[in-house]
This record gives sequence, structure tokens and C-alpha cells, in this order.
Amino acid sequence: MNEVHGYGDVVVTAHVLATQAGLEILARGGNAVDAAIAANAVMGVVGPETCGVGGDLFALVWEPGEERPVALNASGRAGSGADADTLRREGHTEIPPYDRQSVTVPGCVYGWQALLERHGSMDFATVLAPAIRLATEGFPASAELADALADRADELAHQEAASGLYPDGRPPSPGDMVSRPGLAAVLRDVADGGVDAFYRGRAGSEIVEALDGVLTLEDLACDQAEWVDPISLEIFGLTGWTIPPNSQGYLTLATLGVFERYGPPRPETAGWVHVLAEAFRSVAWERDEILADPDHMTVDVASRLDPGVLAQRASQIDPDHAGTWPRRADAAGGTTYLCTLDAKGMGVSLIQSNYWGIGTNIGAAGFFLHNRGAGFSLEPGHPNELAPGKRPLHTLSPTLWTRSGKLHALLGTRGGHFQPQVLAQVAARLFSAGESPSEAQAGCRWTIDDFGPGSAPALTVEATAAKDLVAGLEERGWEVSIGAPHERGWGPVALIVVEDHGLRIGAADPRVPTASAGVR
Repeated sequence: MNEVHGYGDVVVTAHVLATQAGLEILARGGNAVDAAIAANAVMGVVGPETCGVGGDLFALVWEPGEERPVALNASGRAGSGADADTLRREGHTEIPPYDRQSVTVPGCVYGWQALLERHGSMDFATVLAPAIRLATEGFPASAELADALADRADELAHQEAASGLYPDGRPPSPGDMVSRPGLAAVLRDVADGGVDAFYRGRAGSEIVEALDGVLTLEDLACDQAEWVDPISLEIFGLTGWTIPPNSQGYLTLATLGVFERYGPPRPETAGWVHVLAEAFRSVAWERDEILADPDHMTVDVASRLDPGVLAQRASQIDPDHAGTWPRRADAAGGTTYLCTLDAKGMGVSLIQSNYWGIGTNIGAAGFFLHNRGAGFSLEPGHPNELAPGKRPLHTLSPTLWTRSGKLHALLGTRGGHFQPQVLAQVAARLFSAGESPSEAQAGCRWTIDDFGPGSAPALTVEATAAKDLVAGLEERGWEVSIGAPHERGWGPVALIVVEDHGLRIGAADPRVPTASAGVR
């Protein structure tokens, strides 16, 4: 269902099987954290084109009675064998996304452990049981999975990690039954032996062998999960919370902070889209210059959320014409976002990713390794320069929203560099325009591919955009391209809203057929 209502448990994910897993755990007495991990593990089984144990994880957790959420950064660091000099000598100006140098330590399983230890009520064996069952017994391939496996058949079909995904040696069609026997074995190892069984066991050994020195067992043995202070901003009478750097999450809050200062017209008018898009460009143009591992940044992003700075950026926006701001190409976003809310009020906003779809195409022990290291720079001396032990610029940006000290909404999406743009659009519809969750989900979206210094005002809108909207944007100086009616890559957004009288509303994104909201 696209939208569900109730006063109990709510789960919204990108796949109905993941939603069912979260609800199954809640029905067995688990809490929102237990459900989120179960759903995430299932997504890694049924949607390896989005996430898996070979990738990274971020989460925000709301505990009833607390004054603020807690934030988890389980993004991995570059290994001992990270070597920017060799890549530069080979003529590279960017990290090759399918090269072993693009693999950082996968933080996912460390993240699961941190969540369970601090906020969970169940053990690994219980929360991983639905994923193990599906990986062993099989599941119907979604259209997205079938497309991804067909696109990468030459690179993947022969790998042991893809065993069960290519029935009879061919890519599956949507609805064909596939399985993940190798991944099932890895998840059983974690269920029985926890993180040590993953990072120091068979999976860890196969990761090291596959990467030929980029990562060592010693690198894998270093816990990548870190509890950090979330960053926040007062917007629309709410407090928006997100993950601090190395995440780009601050861009969502900053965009909305600039946008709020305009008192814009209603959604899906040229004025609304223009101001919101310019608000994003006004804060995003410098992202690649400043964002890095926080231990190496020279700019405090808190300064970019200062009301004076936001007001100054807002004052530079011409409401009648698109400007040029003082550039990064689009990258595919292989990511899943999910949110869970239990009957007692605990809420989880969780995002987990392989980055470029299935990641590097490099398999190990039944799963595929992410290429999050492609977020590093090869510019000598840059704060985000590839080096051992550093975390790269990260696109994952979950959000959590509170009103007067109570949880109001959980909101996030996949989409790589598009995440802050899409989140700002949905949040503005929800919190400024007052749209319902399903209305905000269905509304026409836009994205900007290139938002770096000096970039031209060019955006792409979904084909559902009205002709007068497109004409109005072009009159304001925008170069407008028309995408698909519902661009699959611009979501799925998952969201849960808690109304003042306690009703919970979960809404799944209509752009992805498998996206699902469930309530019990």
C-alpha cells in the first residue's frame, strides 16, 4: 500500500519483503531498532542493487523521553593499502569506481552491532532470521534486480558471490525465483558469532583476498561504527535532524533554511520550484570543496547552518531569474532507506548503501563490495584526498524531525547526490505546504545534476510536470529537460509522520513498485 494509518507499529521500506520482515520482528516483541536491522538485512538479500553487508550504514534513533535523537556513523575508512599516488601516476583524476581502490571497510555489520547493543532488544540470530530464510529458500526477483543483473551479467554471472542470482546461467526475468546461498552462510555466521565472525572470519578473509592488499584483516578488525552528535536546524516550526560530516546531510537542512525565508507560492508552480532549486544551489556549490572526514575538514558545517549565513544566501537569490553560483556529475545511487516506528514511540531513520548499484562488481563470500571510496578526491592536499584511515565524502543523508520535543517525522531516500534535493522537496511539501504524506510522495520532482562552482542553471523535471511549470522555469532562465513520468532513481522516499493526536501515517513512494508501507 502507498499510505497506511494506525496507532501502533509502522514500517516503510523499498521492498515489500523487507517491510514484512520488520513487521514480523515487531510482532515477536522486538522494537524499532530490531525491526530496522531485520528489514535492512532482507533488503541486502532481495535488493543487492541497493545495499548489503558489503556497504556502509547511517542511522538516527529517537527514544521517547529524550531531548534529541542519537546518530550513528557506520561508514568505513580507507584501508592500509589506499594509494592515491599510484592512481595519479596511472593518469586518474578521480577514483575509478570499479577499482579495488574504491573499496573502504564495509561498515554495515559494525553498524548493526552498535544499534543492537545500545537500543535493540533482540540478538543477531533473531533479527537476521527472515533474511537467512529468504536467502536460503529464494524469493522472486524484482524488476529493478532483474535489470541490474542483466546490466552487469558479464561482470557478475561467473562469480561465486552471484550464485543463485543467475538461474541456468542467465539473468532472471522479473518474478523468477532466485536465491543467495553464499550470503545465507555469511548471515548465519553473523547470527552465530556476531561481528567477529564477519570481519575476522571467512567473510573477512575473502574480502582481503579479493582486494589484494587494499584492505587487511587488521583494517577490518577496527570497529567502524561511531555514535556522533546529530546536527539540527529549526525550520517550519520543527527541528530537522541529520547526520554530520562526512555525510552531506547538512545540505538538506541548509536548503530548507534558505527556502523558508521566501514565503513561496504553492507547490508545482514555477516560483516554488525555482526558489527551492536556487536554495539548493546556493548551499551546494561548495560541497565538494569542503566536505570530508571531519578530522580533516577545514570548515565547520555548523557555520553553514548559521541563520546569518542562510539569510545571506537567501538574499542572493533572484526570485525571477536563475543565477550562477561560485561542479559534480551525477553518480548512480545504489542505496536503500527505511524507517521504523514501534508502538512505544521509538523511531529509526536508517540508510544503507553499496553506492553505485551493486558497487564495485567485486564479490566476496556471497555478497558484493561497495565503492564508497569513489567519494574521495585525488587532488593533492585536498581535505577529502584518498589516504589510509580516512572516511570519504558520503552522500547518505537520513533525516528525523521533531516538534516541541516529540517525534514528528522520519524521512529519507536513496539517490546519491540527489538525496538532499529530493528530501528538501518532500519536506517542503509536508511541512511548508501542508500536503499529506501520499500527496508529498506523488508530487512532481526535479533534480540538478551539476551544482558546483559556476554551473549553469539546468534541471530535469519528471514528465508529470505541467506545461506552465516548465514554461515558467524557462522564462526564469532555467534549461529544462524532461525525464520519465516517475523517475525510479529519484526515490523511493520512505516516510512516517506522527500527527499531534498520535496517529501514525506511513507512505511509500509510487516510483518503485516494490516500495511498501505496513502497519500493525
